[in-house]
Amino acid sequence: MKHYALMESGAREVKGGGLAGWVLQGGRHFALALLDQLYPPACAACGAPIAEGAGLCPKCFAGVVPITAPLCPVLGLPFDVALGPDAISAEALADPPPFARARAAMRYGEVAQMLVTRLKYSDRTELAQFCARLMAGAGHEFWGARPLLVPVPLHQSRLRFRRYNQSYLLAHALARQLGLDIDPFLVRRHKKTRSQVGLSGDGRARNVQGAFSAHADALVRIRGRRVVLVDDVYTTGATVKAVTSILLRNGASEVDVLTFARVVSGEEVPI
Repeated sequence: MKHYALMESGAREVKGGGLAGWVLQGGRHFALALLDQLYPPACAACGAPIAEGAGLCPKCFAGVVPITAPLCPVLGLPFDVALGPDAISAEALADPPPFARARAAMRYGEVAQMLVTRLKYSDRTELAQFCARLMAGAGHEFWGARPLLVPVPLHQSRLRFRRYNQSYLLAHALARQLGLDIDPFLVRRHKKTRSQVGLSGDGRARNVQGAFSAHADALVRIRGRRVVLVDDVYTTGATVKAVTSILLRNGASEVDVLTFARVVSGEEVPI
């Protein structure tokens, strides 16, 4: 919850020990206890009461399916068995993406859907911190290059309606957690497109064709750096592929993609 993040950041600012430190720490513990009484900790997905902090209840935790090795080194799709370090998924071979690698923290299922829906449509912006912590682990291969984080942009009309871009919130949380640079205005969505929900893979690709453009100073702002493109859900990849192409044409040395969740081929998902 938001108040936990605020309290934790405040605690880190207490320097050294002494009486003042003890007083501040005591005040912090009292404030946390009071807030727990006024706003009991709740599951980030379903809202059920939990013991403490921001997390998941046992039922929702059991429904989380993280994406871990073995997986396709290009698309990040999980393999049922280890096929060797050079094994590429059939999807990546059949339709090689413009980005170098894609990774996601978890499979898109009921729990992931609840988290994404609450973040996008229910003003639960504090969930970005929770999701970003999982994403940071999923993208651990990316961080050694100190990449530039770029969120997938929303069209201005949709941004005015929602009041925030969930992809920016995720990228901003990652930037703070990892000490990375973020450029939320590097790419803009100048074409208003219909929702991708319910469209086929080809339909999604046509829907976002020509929808994105780069900032006029993109070459200077990117400076040949590696970029990590951040979004909430990877479905068919149509959107991130379109944005990746724009970034590569405007100076990015390589682009990786990081999402909170991704649809795994062959699974029935509510999206």
